[in-house]
Amino acid sequence: MSVALPKRRKAKIPILTRVPRWVVHVVIFVFCAVWFTPLLAMVATSLRTNPDTAAGGWWMIFVKPLVTLDNFTRASDLLELNTSLVSTLAIAVPSTILTVIISAFGAYALARMHFRGKAFVFILLVALLAIPPQLAITPLLQLFGHLGLGGSIATVWIWQVGFTVPFGIFLVRGYLFTLPEELIEAARIDGASEFRLFFQIVLPLITPILASLAILQFLWSWNDLLTPLVFMGVANHEAPITLQLASLFQTQSGLGQNSVAAGAFISVIVPLAVLIGLQRYFVAGITGGSLKG
Repeated sequence: MSVALPKRRKAKIPILTRVPRWVVHVVIFVFCAVWFTPLLAMVATSLRTNPDTAAGGWWMIFVKPLVTLDNFTRASDLLELNTSLVSTLAIAVPSTILTVIISAFGAYALARMHFRGKAFVFILLVALLAIPPQLAITPLLQLFGHLGLGGSIATVWIWQVGFTVPFGIFLVRGYLFTLPEELIEAARIDGASEFRLFFQIVLPLITPILASLAILQFLWSWNDLLTPLVFMGVANHEAPITLQLASLFQTQSGLGQNSVAAGAFISVIVPLAVLIGLQRYFVAGITGGSLKG
């Protein structure tokens, strides 16, 4: 008597594993080309003269490789680079440091400490992420005017830190849940205080996500135009490089797009260097919290 054996089901091979490797490489190359083409166009335009730009597109620099650095010299003078660069750093660096410090303390409190109302605080934190920051512009302008802070860099700090900390706490809190609970409890049993537990055990372990948060905050603060424009004004002598660049765009008709392109390239040199130089820390921090330890 024969018994019919059940048929084995063929294992389904994921579609991505059946795609040839060269196809994946082509797709990646196309995405990279689309991503870097605007940057390449900006660099090429900034290195050409106005007559060359009027005669042909930016790609003609590869046909007639005649370059000049006069556009960068002119843009540096128009941007008041000595002042605007210092002002931009004076905004971005403290804003980044304050955001990282407050987010680290707040995330630890919500993730590893026990107190009444913690759930309500977390719900309020998530709700703040959904509120458009533009709703607070008018009330904060009035508040800063009453406090005598109008037109100062401190107003930009308060705005950028205040509206980034909820996201920072949310990000770091998720990373903290990947740390072994036994490690925290063992330190508490040994008599470690919360401050010692945070600084000696937790802080070294969450350095990757703090580095990622610092990179995100620095890039956003450096490239921010709305906040300095609203709280400091274009005519402010401490205007950052984004405001100076906006003024340069308004006078493009008299300068030509070459000087404007040079000014734009100058403004992205620092954030581009930060992103390229620290990308491995950024990737390590973002992907480190994807798996629970």
